[in-house]
Amino acid sequence: MNFYGRDFLKLLDYTEEEILYLIQLAMNFKERKKHGKRHDFLRGKNVVLLFEKDSTRTRCAFEVGAMDLGMGVTYLGPTGSQMGKKESIKDTARVLARMYDGIEYRGFDQKIVEELAEYSSVPVWNGLTNEFHPTQMLADIMTMYENFGEVKGRKLVFLGDARNNVANSLMVVCAKLGIHFACCAPKELFPNAELVSECRKIASEQGSTILLTEDVDEGVKDASVVYTDVWLSMGEDDSLWKSRIELLTPYRVTKELMQKAAPDAIFLHCLPSFHDTNTRVGKEICDKFGVTEMEVTDEVFESQQSKVMDEAENRLHTIKAIMYATMKEE
Repeated sequence: MNFYGRDFLKLLDYTEEEILYLIQLAMNFKERKKHGKRHDFLRGKNVVLLFEKDSTRTRCAFEVGAMDLGMGVTYLGPTGSQMGKKESIKDTARVLARMYDGIEYRGFDQKIVEELAEYSSVPVWNGLTNEFHPTQMLADIMTMYENFGEVKGRKLVFLGDARNNVANSLMVVCAKLGIHFACCAPKELFPNAELVSECRKIASEQGSTILLTEDVDEGVKDASVVYTDVWLSMGEDDSLWKSRIELLTPYRVTKELMQKAAPDAIFLHCLPSFHDTNTRVGKEICDKFGVTEMEVTDEVFESQQSKVMDEAENRLHTIKAIMYATMKEE
């Protein structure tokens, strides 16, 4: 497959075969890394990382991945560039494309990364926007393959705020790959109806289903993957914590909930996670609301069913695959 010069903005733009190819490529890179085999196939190239939202895994995965591939890396944090302040997105894209061979963007509206791609002459990759998080999805599906061997026909349930970028992207990738997707959340936190309709059309062609339900038992039944995310996304106001805790506590992933899933079910989380009070935010929430665990209990997070650290590592290998595929000339 020829990905050279393509952008990676959302998985709606990619076919099932293309997504699976990238995951297979990532698995190959993981093996090379594990056995110490050099794979600096992109020596002499350079990439720039534009971050309007801070990150641990996305930044580290792009930086280490680029260096493993032999590339130079420039990181521009939330205050590191003039994009959107003194320089337009259009001009930023054109300038950076003259200096770099690839551009990563992590920030706010999807339209920003789309505009960067429109005016850039080099590949642009979406590291996260308010609407989509496509690089995370490849790591999630790769982790499923490592645990189950085959993903088609499996069921993945997402519990929590199902309007966020992770839930949106999970629904898309599940539809594309024939994975049954269940959104388990209060109705007011269901995903965008237009996106649901689009995904249901794709899923029907793949023989899978999209379920929206408030019923935890229905959502979790027969699920091979139980997935959750923080209850308040980056950029949302802290004043929402109280209402989210009240709304989403019934959807917390507990040991009892995991027992309602398939016998071989695994737990996934894109991280970071509030499974204890060992963070500043976690402690503040505990002090203010008396909640010691939010979207998942520490018991589940640290259990054998939890594959979150494998999932986090797989961010590196899948992001490496995306960069290589879109930058390597045939």
